[in-house]
Order: sequence, then structure tokens, then C-alpha cells
Amino acid sequence: MNSLPILPTISTSFIVLSGITVAIGWWQIKQKKVEAHKKTMFLAAVFALIFFIIYSTRTIFIGNTSFGGPDEIKIFYTMFLIFHITLATIGAVLGILSLYSGYKNRLAFHRKLGPITSIVWFFTSITGIAVYLLLYVFYKGGETTSMIKAILGL
Repeated sequence: MNSLPILPTISTSFIVLSGITVAIGWWQIKQKKVEAHKKTMFLAAVFALIFFIIYSTRTIFIGNTSFGGPDEIKIFYTMFLIFHITLATIGAVLGILSLYSGYKNRLAFHRKLGPITSIVWFFTSITGIAVYLLLYVFYKGGETTSMIKAILGL
């Protein structure tokens, strides 16, 4: 039986936790539970930050795992991965802006940006899980190498 790689499994778990806590925070604000919403959204950000620290540390010191599935779907995986990375980058920036505007009581801006940020983050979480499944569960991961080589297959 093949075991799952520990660091990617742990980091993906934190993205799942982040997505779940964003959903809980969204529900809380709909219920007008402002203080609970603040705490939950802060926790969601902490989970996302833990993911990012694990992911970036692994990328720097170990490298990224290239796609190990069939060559005929590798281009689709690569396009999906680039979409996920773009979405994650946008989601991180929106998340920082949402947290900042909420904590600074710039609530008109926060109320407009928050739902957009949440939706982007849900899709980031879902596509992150899909990348993990494609890389480690559905197919055996390829070689672990530099980020550029792993993403582009050069």
C-alpha cells in the first residue's frame, strides 16, 4: 500500500480547514454574530497562513512534485494548476484586504469585498484539493524538482 506524502497532506488539510472556517464565518455574519465572525475569519487566515508556510518551506527546501499522470492529460493538469495558482494569489490579496478593512472598521468596503473574497477562497480551496488529489491520490506524483520545472514540465 502506498502512503500519502506527509507535508502535502498536512498543508492541504490546512487549506480544507481554511475553507471550512470561511464558510462558518460567512454563516456567522449572516446571523449577525459579528464578534464570532471576526474570530472565525481570523482563524481561517491563520489556517491559510500555516498552509502557505508549509508549502513555501517545502518548495524552497525540497522542491515541487511534478505531475506523474498520463502524458495526454498533463497539459490539462498544467492549465488547471496555473488557474489554481492565479486564483490562490488573487484570493490571498483579497483576503488580506478583507481582513484589513474589517479590522479597521471600513465596513462599507468590507461588506462589498468580503463575499467576493469568500467565493474566490472557496474555489481556491476546492482547486487546491483537486491539485492534491491529481498529484498524490489519483496518480503517483512525478519527480520532486524546482518549481518552474515541476509546473511547466521543462
